[in-house]
Amino acid sequence: MREVGHFIGGKQVPGKSGRTTEFFQPMTGEVIGRVALASRDELRQAVENAKAAQPAWAATNPQRRARVMMKFLELIAKETDSLAELLAREHGKTIPDAKGDIQRGVEVVEFACGIPHLLKGEFTEGAGPGIDMYSIRQPLGVVAGITPFNFPAMIPMWKFAPAIACGNAFILKPSERDPGVPMRLAEIMIEAGLPAGILNVVNGDKEAVDAILDDPDIKAVGFVGSSPIAQYVYSRATANGKRAHCFGGAKNHMIIMPDADLDQAADALIGAGYGSAGERCMAVSVAVPVGKATADALMDKLIPRVENLKVGPSTDPSADFGPLVTKAHMEKVRSYVDLGVQEGAKLVVDGRDFKMQGYENGFYMGGCLFDEVRPDMRIYKEEIFGPVLSVVRAKNYDEALRLPSEHEYGNGVAIYTRDGDAARDFASKVNVGMVGVNVPIPVPLAYYTFGGWKASGFGDLNQHGPDAVRFYTKTKTVTSRWPSGIKEGAEFSIPTMR
Repeated sequence: MREVGHFIGGKQVPGKSGRTTEFFQPMTGEVIGRVALASRDELRQAVENAKAAQPAWAATNPQRRARVMMKFLELIAKETDSLAELLAREHGKTIPDAKGDIQRGVEVVEFACGIPHLLKGEFTEGAGPGIDMYSIRQPLGVVAGITPFNFPAMIPMWKFAPAIACGNAFILKPSERDPGVPMRLAEIMIEAGLPAGILNVVNGDKEAVDAILDDPDIKAVGFVGSSPIAQYVYSRATANGKRAHCFGGAKNHMIIMPDADLDQAADALIGAGYGSAGERCMAVSVAVPVGKATADALMDKLIPRVENLKVGPSTDPSADFGPLVTKAHMEKVRSYVDLGVQEGAKLVVDGRDFKMQGYENGFYMGGCLFDEVRPDMRIYKEEIFGPVLSVVRAKNYDEALRLPSEHEYGNGVAIYTRDGDAARDFASKVNVGMVGVNVPIPVPLAYYTFGGWKASGFGDLNQHGPDAVRFYTKTKTVTSRWPSGIKEGAEFSIPTMR
C-alpha cells in the first residue's frame, strides 16, 4: 500500500499529523494507499519554505523563469503515458481521457512560457513637463491553489504554472482522492530547474484548507470545486484580506434548434454528457430541444446511443467512460436518479444496476437518460456530477434561452443550429459565462480566460489567459522626473500634468 505525504522544500516528506485517509482504485474498488492529512503546523512549514525561496525567484528574470516552464514541458512529454496511467488508476477515467486532462494543463504551461511578454507594463514619455510614467507588474509573494479530484493534472497546472511564471511561490492543496499526479508534477518541476520551495504540495482536508485561508503570508487563493465550498473559500479568504477566485458547480445546457443536424447534436450530447462519467464541471447535463418534433426526433437518436455506451475499466481503450471516483459518490449519483423517478421525470434509460464483469467491486454506473424533466425538479436544479442526462423540452427559442439564463448556475452553455442569426442572438443574450456554438464543451483555449457566472464563480478574475497574470500580480505605477526639469521651491497644490 502506498503512503503519500507532502512535497515541501523540494522533496517528498512524510506526514506528521498522525491523520490519514484512504484512496482507492475505482475500477476495482480496492484501497491502494493512504494519504497524509496536514495539520496547520505542516501547512505553516510549507509557507515558510515558500516565503524564504520566493524573493530570489521573483528576482530571476522572466525569460529564465520561462525556460523552467519550457523544460517542464519537455519532461512532461516524456512522461505522458506514465502520468496518464497513474491518473486513470487513482481517478477512474479512461487512459485517453487522462491524456486529455494532462494536455489541457500543458496548454496553460505553454501559455505561461510567454511570461516575458505578458508581464510587460505601459510607458508614457512626456506625460507632463519632464515627467515620464510607467507601470510594472510584480508578484504577490506566496499564493495557493485548492484543486478538485476530477482533473488532478489539468487544474493544478492551470493554477501553479501562471502563478510561478509571474514570480510567486505556490502552495498546492490537491484532492486527497487522487494525490499521485499532483505530487509527481511537483517532482517534475524540480527536475525542470525550479528552485526548492517555490512549489509545495500539502495534502489535507478542511483543516489544511482553513489553514491556507487564515495564513497571513498567503496573499491569494484559487479554488475549484462545488459551489457551497467555493463560496465558503471566497468569503473566508477575502475576509482575511486575500485575493480569491473560486469556481463552483454547473448545470450546463445544450439548446438544440429545429434546424440543427440532429445526428451531430446527439453525438455531441453523448460525448459531453457521459465522457469521464459526467465528472466534469463543463459536462452537458441538460439537453433542451426546441419544439415537440425536435424533441421526439432527438430522443429517437439519443436512446440507442445511451443504451450502447460502453462502460469499462480505465485500462480498456475501447471504453467510453470508466467508473466513478468513489463508492460514496457513486451512491450519491444513484440517489439522484432515484429522486428523478420520484419527482415524475421519465427515466428512459436506467444504468443504476450496471455491473462490470470481473470488476464487481468497482464503482461503476451505466448511462442514465431522463425525458420530460421540469425546471422545478431537483435533478434539474442541482449538479449531479455523474453519467445522467436530463431532457427539458422547450416550446420555442425564447423559453430555451430563459432556461440557462435563469438557472442558478452559469458555467457553460451550447447551442446547436444552422442559423447564424439565432446563434449570434443566443451568444449575446444568454446569461452564462462560456458559450459554445455547435461546440458542446466550450472550454476556452489557454490564451483566453475560463470562468463561469452566477453561482458557478466567485471573484472578479478568471482562470488562465490574461486574467491569470492580472490575478497573480500587482501593478505598480511610477511617475518619474529628473532634476533638470524641477522648479525650485515647494509646491503645495496637488500635482497635475499641466
